[in-house]
Amino acid sequence: MPATPTLTWADGRLLRDGEPWQLLAGSIHYFRVHPQLWRDRLRRLAEMGMNAVDTYVAWNVHQPHEDRAPDFTGGRDLERFLTTAAEEGLHAVVRPGPYICAEWRNGGLPVWLTGRGTPLRCAEPGYLEPVARWFDELVPRIAALQANAGGPVLAVQVENEFGSYGDDPDYLPAMRRLLADRGITELMYTADGPTRTMTDAGTLPGTLMSLNLGSRVEQARALQHELRPDEPFLCGEFWNGWFDHWGGPHHVRSASSAADTLAEIIADGGSVSVYMAHGGTNFGTGAGANDVDGRLRATTTGYDSDAPIAEDGTLRPKFFALREVLGATAAVRSAPPRFVEPVTAVLRPGRPLTAWTAPGTPVTVPCATDAIGIDSDLVRFDADVLLPPGPIELMLQDVRDRAHIWLDDVFVGSVAGSGTLPVTGHGAHARLTVFAEVLGRINYGPRLGEHKGLVGPVLVDGRRMVQRWRCAPVPLDGLDLDALAGTPGAKPGTGPGTDPGTGPGSDPGSEPGIGPGTGPLFAAAHVPLAEPADAHLSLPGSGRGLVWVNGFLLGRYWDIGPQRTLYAPAPLWRAGSNTVTVLEFRTPGARVHLGDVADVGPEEEFIEEF
Repeated sequence: MPATPTLTWADGRLLRDGEPWQLLAGSIHYFRVHPQLWRDRLRRLAEMGMNAVDTYVAWNVHQPHEDRAPDFTGGRDLERFLTTAAEEGLHAVVRPGPYICAEWRNGGLPVWLTGRGTPLRCAEPGYLEPVARWFDELVPRIAALQANAGGPVLAVQVENEFGSYGDDPDYLPAMRRLLADRGITELMYTADGPTRTMTDAGTLPGTLMSLNLGSRVEQARALQHELRPDEPFLCGEFWNGWFDHWGGPHHVRSASSAADTLAEIIADGGSVSVYMAHGGTNFGTGAGANDVDGRLRATTTGYDSDAPIAEDGTLRPKFFALREVLGATAAVRSAPPRFVEPVTAVLRPGRPLTAWTAPGTPVTVPCATDAIGIDSDLVRFDADVLLPPGPIELMLQDVRDRAHIWLDDVFVGSVAGSGTLPVTGHGAHARLTVFAEVLGRINYGPRLGEHKGLVGPVLVDGRRMVQRWRCAPVPLDGLDLDALAGTPGAKPGTGPGTDPGTGPGSDPGSEPGIGPGTGPLFAAAHVPLAEPADAHLSLPGSGRGLVWVNGFLLGRYWDIGPQRTLYAPAPLWRAGSNTVTVLEFRTPGARVHLGDVADVGPEEEFIEEF
C-alpha cells in the first residue's frame, strides 16, 4: 500500500500530518558549495528561521558522459547533503528536473543529450527514454530519504517552469509518472511564474501549484485563488535578489524590500522558498547564459545573488531582516568567515595555448562540437590549408562563442560570432589551428541546448572551404598545468589590442583581443599561506580567462565586470605554497592578489516582476 504523504492540503491550508503548517524553505544548491562547507551553510539557513532547504539536482553534474554511470560521490553526494540538512534540523525539498534552469549551463541537461538534436522537454521517446534511465539512478535515492520513510524530504517538484517553455500536454504527466513509478510518495508540486500563459501549460490537475515571483504578491494570490481555490498559497521561488551577467551591474535588493515582500507571502499561512538563501559559486564552467535581445549574455562565476547568506558565508543585514519576519528567536551561533591575510604574488607567463596538443578526431569540416559528442568549453581544431601567395582573408562564418586562430603557430587574431582576419599566404600549405571557446551555455528559453563550436565553415577569401580537420576537446579539469604554466613565455601585460568583433549569439560589446604575435597563454603564481582560509582572488591587469587554485578549476574571470574578485573557499588552499594558474585569452597581468573583501562591482537595485 502506498505510503501516506506527510504534506497534504485542504481548504486552502498546507497540512503536515494533518495539522496546519508552513513550509519555510531556502534554496542552497549543493553543487554550488564546496562539500566541506555544506554543514556551515545549512546551519546558517536554520539560524535564519527556515525549516527546510530547497535544492535542484543538476543532471550534467552527475552524468557528463552518457557511457558512464552517474557519479554521486564527493561534491555530488546528494544523499549526504540531504542527510546533513536533517542533522541540522531541516526538512528538504528536492527539484530533480531533469531541466532546472538555475542559471546553470544547459539548464542542467547534459550536452551529450542536447547535442544530438533530440527535441527537448517533450513527450518524445528520444527525450523521455534517457530521462527515465537517469531517474532510475536518481529518484530511488531521493525516495529512500522521504519523510514518510524517516528522512528529510517532504516535497519533490515536477520538472521546472515548463509553462514558460512549451505546451506539450503529455509532458508533465509523463514527468510525474516517472517520479511516482520510482517511489516518490511525498507531496509533488509544479512551479511557474504567476501568469496565465505560464500556469495554463505548466500545471497538472491534482498536483499542487506553486508560483515563482519577486513582487506583486497580491496579484499572485488572486491568480492562485482563481485557478486553485482549495490549494494553499505556495511561492516556489521568492526572488529576494538576482544573478549577474558579465558586462552588467551587480544586482541587489534592499533588506527592507525583501523583508516586506516575504511578510506578504507568508501572511495567512502562506509557504515559501527563498531563492537564493545562499547562492554559492558557479565553479568550473558551470555558469549558464541567457538570450537577451538576441545576444548571448554569460552569467558570472559568482552566484551570490545578493542572498541573505553571502557567497563567502557572511550574514548580511538581509539575513537579520528576513529572520525577524520569520520569527526566529534562537541565538545565531555561526561564526563569521575567516579570511586570509592579504597577499600578492607574481604571475609568471608560461606556454601558449597551442602548447596543448592531442591527436584529435578527423572531421571533414569544422562543426558543432556537441553534435559529435564533445562536451568541452574549449576545443582545438587543426587543418592543413593551401594559401595563395600575398594578402588574403580567412572568414569564420558562425563561431560560438569565440575562436582564437594561429597560422604555423603564429597567432593571427580572435573572432566572436563571425568575422574575417587578414593573413599572408606563401603559395604553400600552412598549419591552421583554431581554438573554439564557449562562454556559457543557454539555460532558459527556446535557445536551450543550442550548438557550440565552429558551427559554420572557415573560408579562404570568402569562397573556398577549409576541409579535413582534426578536433580535440581540451580537458579543462585534467590538464597538466605544471607543464603548461611552468615555462616562461611572453612578458606580463604585453600585446596590442584588437577587436575580435561581435556577432549573432556572441557576448555583448567589443573586447580588446590579443594582437598578432602573442596569443592566449597559461601563467602561474605561487602564493604562500600560513594556513588555509577563505579568500577573494583578483588578477589585476588581466583581461579574461580561466583560473585554477591548486589544480581545481575555480571559474571564469573577466575585466568587464561586474565581478572583480572570485571567491576561493578555504578547502581549496593549503598551508605553505599554493599554485594559482590562469589561462588568459587576452593580456595577462603581472599579479595575483588574495584579499579579505569581495569586489562584486557597481550595484543596481533590482526586483524581477512579471
